[in-house]
Amino acid sequence: MRGAPPGRQRVRTARGRTAQSTRWLERQLNDPYVKRAKAEGYRSRAAYKLLELNERFHLLRGVKRVVDLGIAPGGWSQVVRKLAPSAAVAGIDLLPVDPIDGVTIFQLDFLHATAPDLLREALGGEADLVMSDMAANTVGHPQTDHLRTMALVEAGVMFACEVLRPGGAFVAKSLAGGADNALIAELKRNFATVKHAKPPASRKGSSEWYVIAQGFKGRAKLASEDSAEN
Repeated sequence: MRGAPPGRQRVRTARGRTAQSTRWLERQLNDPYVKRAKAEGYRSRAAYKLLELNERFHLLRGVKRVVDLGIAPGGWSQVVRKLAPSAAVAGIDLLPVDPIDGVTIFQLDFLHATAPDLLREALGGEADLVMSDMAANTVGHPQTDHLRTMALVEAGVMFACEVLRPGGAFVAKSLAGGADNALIAELKRNFATVKHAKPPASRKGSSEWYVIAQGFKGRAKLASEDSAEN
């Protein structure tokens, strides 16, 4: 067996640990973003995905109200609190999340009927940014996994169009190939610009991409466009 590269940590397969979990642990131990997150106090390496997307798209510039869909473990909200400390942040996740100063957290399924109203009430006004790092639990069947995750993206888009202020933005995790044509068409109808990006912090072997929609047109403008078309 070939040895590990210099400086790379190897993990012995322990009793009760599968080879797959051993590979995951080894990857975590040798991931520079994981090490950096620990050093800089972020709860996950995902924080750097938002930092890199923000550097390119300026998502957090001047934001006052932000929604974090799929907040666990909290890395994205930590970034918002660091770069926009006066912003109100409301997050939701099925998983429990340790408190974050200045963030209202709901442990609830985002698809639950009461979730949108809870998030709106916590914000106290229209959102400047809705961000979603949600992904459905995988079942090992690529087509099914893709459909389930994209359904969450679609739900996020519907919610964003209900809570965003005119000019607001939406960013969400999608999968390989990006959002499908129907979803892209809906985003382009509601936002001035729609782009896909894969931040450097996203692992090369991962199928995840992010869709970034900016310049929400606002419900009044959309209504007037619809009436003009009819």
